[in-house]
Amino acid sequence: MHDDPTPEAAWALETQAIRAGHQRTFEQEHSEPIFPTSSFVYGSAAEAARKFGGEEAGNVYSRFTNPTVHTFERRLAVMEGGERCVATSSGMSAILATVMALLSAGDEIVASRSLFGSTVSLFDKYFGKLGITTRYVELSDLAAWEAAITPNTRLLFAETPSNPLSEVVDIEALAEIAHRHGALLAIDNCFLTPALQRPLALGADMVIHSATKYLDGQGRAVGGAVVGRNQELEEVFGVVRTCGPCLSPFNAWIFIKGLETLSLRMRAHCDNALALAQWLERHPAVERVHYSGLEHHPQHALARRQQQGFGAVLGFEVKGGRAGAWSVIDATRMLSITGNLGDVKTTITHPATTTHGRLSDDQKAAAGITQGLIRVAVGLESLDDIRTDLARGLDVLA
Repeated sequence: MHDDPTPEAAWALETQAIRAGHQRTFEQEHSEPIFPTSSFVYGSAAEAARKFGGEEAGNVYSRFTNPTVHTFERRLAVMEGGERCVATSSGMSAILATVMALLSAGDEIVASRSLFGSTVSLFDKYFGKLGITTRYVELSDLAAWEAAITPNTRLLFAETPSNPLSEVVDIEALAEIAHRHGALLAIDNCFLTPALQRPLALGADMVIHSATKYLDGQGRAVGGAVVGRNQELEEVFGVVRTCGPCLSPFNAWIFIKGLETLSLRMRAHCDNALALAQWLERHPAVERVHYSGLEHHPQHALARRQQQGFGAVLGFEVKGGRAGAWSVIDATRMLSITGNLGDVKTTITHPATTTHGRLSDDQKAAAGITQGLIRVAVGLESLDDIRTDLARGLDVLA
């Protein structure tokens, strides 16, 4: 067993999530250690010079070289099928580092309208200041993506499935469009994780993660990651090294341990979410349910083809607009009223006034964020208890 030359890439995902990336120290530890140190000591001035100069591999400073962070990066890279991973301090800093590394003033991004509100703000307000323009299109409309591309387009960016309407884009087709025009494709995969979707295998160039979500799985730590080829990731690493949006060793260790149960958790999340979506469809207070696992969802067949599950995030619209949505949310006694997701605890929020609250009314309308929309990230509690808690408000609204 110990002499088995089988590479980590050949292991099943469940095995990769538990064993990939760990290089044991001389202590021969079984569980991955945490290295809570800012710096590293050398045996001589010459050794220090070689490592600082890049002539010899080794740790230099935990802003960009830390063994615990490297274990997380190696493991996630194997699981996503990428050559390299660069960890960051948050999901937003993963997007920031990617764009800063690969785009310059005058370059353009084409992105889905169905993005997390902070991502839109980052693209419009902050990248806009740097002379990088973003055009937004309907996520599932491939013709719209192609029409929006110009000679200056360098990056296509999408979340699939989207937050919170569970819209899906054909990643393979979108990658073909991007590459035909000399652009890169980045996919935010934090909703599905490599347990349910592997965008790189479908042609994407980079995968973005908010590790805060399902990679952790218990709402304990904030972090992010970018996975892809060495060519692009070396530039992303340069931004992290120089600008400093680095992941802490402790948070990296939390994510390492979270990955160990990722496949089990995601299957259980999916089972609960689909059953809840089907129940919500039948409730008289619910006008519409957004979940790609439902057969009437416009991209259900596509989601079934390119995903190994439908995820845990769903949206549903209730009668009575904002007042109705707030009354349902406020009536809950067990669900957590919070904007976070990816937790074993079910969370509930009103996107129009929280996660997407900073979007203009026109941007909300374009993204399908109505005042009656509620987002639920379905956790791992008893499904009966989740339904009972939602029924407190829904039954009154009906």
